[in-house]
Amino acid sequence: MEEVEVGRITHYFSKIQVGVAKISGRGLKIGDVVHIKGHSTDFFQKIESMQIEHRPVEEAGAGQEVAFKVDMPVREHDVIFKVIE
Repeated sequence: MEEVEVGRITHYFSKIQVGVAKISGRGLKIGDVVHIKGHSTDFFQKIESMQIEHRPVEEAGAGQEVAFKVDMPVREHDVIFKVIE
């Protein structure tokens, strides 16, 4: 199992459990399994849905900011790794 960095968390909305990430590298798409890791964050989850500017998208590329539902709280600067099997 390999992990490739695809972005970093820039904001977290705790009431709706949504993280916002600045995407870099290979990008991210629905169905990808990600590992979110930071100072006190460390969990895996599958990306079920994403939005850019409040519009649903299937994938996000380098340079875009994307919002997605997270299973656990995240913090600014947490790193997002795409899990490649």
